[in-house]
Amino acid sequence: MQDTRTMLACAAALFTSAVAILVLRRLAVPLGLLDQPSDRKQHKGSVPLVGGLAMFCGVLAGAWWYGDTTQISRMLLTTAAGLTIMGSLDDRHELSVRTRLIVQTLAVFVMIGSTDVYIRSLGTLNGVQLQLGPLGIPVTLIAVIGLLNAFNMMDGIDGLSGSMGLVGIGSIFAFHHGGVTPGVTVLIAMLGAAMIPYLAANLGLFGKKIFMGDAGSTVLGYLLGWALINLSQSPGSDLLPTDVLWCVALPALDTLAVMCRRMRNHQSPFKPDRGHIHHILLRTGLSPRMTLVVLVIASILLAFIGHLIHDYGQLASLGLFGFLLLTYIVCTTRRSAIAASQAVQQRGQ
Repeated sequence: MQDTRTMLACAAALFTSAVAILVLRRLAVPLGLLDQPSDRKQHKGSVPLVGGLAMFCGVLAGAWWYGDTTQISRMLLTTAAGLTIMGSLDDRHELSVRTRLIVQTLAVFVMIGSTDVYIRSLGTLNGVQLQLGPLGIPVTLIAVIGLLNAFNMMDGIDGLSGSMGLVGIGSIFAFHHGGVTPGVTVLIAMLGAAMIPYLAANLGLFGKKIFMGDAGSTVLGYLLGWALINLSQSPGSDLLPTDVLWCVALPALDTLAVMCRRMRNHQSPFKPDRGHIHHILLRTGLSPRMTLVVLVIASILLAFIGHLIHDYGQLASLGLFGFLLLTYIVCTTRRSAIAASQAVQQRGQ
């Protein structure tokens, strides 16, 4: 009965998202939600930025159909609605980084204050329980804001951010054997269903192309972040704190590497550039569609590696992820430096 109810809620999310795409695509011009080509955005023509709004409409419809909401799911939907509105305003008016960070910070504090859910423990390493105490609140703030911005930064080619979201959702259920239950698990299941029509439209399989926009990448990272925190901090959960890293491994690795490189170059870590992994692969000659396939496979493999190392303990899992992070930073930084040098030489010629 519970499975049937969840499936119907996911079907409602998928159907509503598809209908919302059809409606919002027509309203993109009067709403001013259009993405124009630029030096950094090399798509052709104006593309509606309505995918995120459609996805969130789908999640809301699914939650309404499901009915049995918990305190954390109610607050998640409430704060996510605020972030979706902010993301849409950013898509139209390009809000400053400071404004976005203030709104994101308020959303996280509202969640913590109303649910008392935050990162209290980093897990057990070598028999030692790493309790954070009051430090858990700022750690939670950094983790949630970091993840939602990671998905925003990964939204550089068609289908990438949405595909990373689906891999993340699938990874959560691979680690968490408790199934879909009222609360955050049913919300992310509906989020996955609501993303399917968006991905079809974004990849050109369902009418005119649309983009997710900041509204979509923000709410995607936000809901995933809180789902990971809630499950990893729940007593008896199969999803351990170190498993969280593997569920969103590629967005986390890429964002950390890019931010480290930017700060080393005395730039803002939030300054956009073309140094992400998808940009690097595109410069090697891969097509956007092949780049997407490579990165989705890489993301799935990383989650699979995390699942394999899970049984060897959290210290081994954290150590391996740290090694991969250092390797990733070195390789991508070197490749970006080579690309920058080649660009300078070409301009000189």
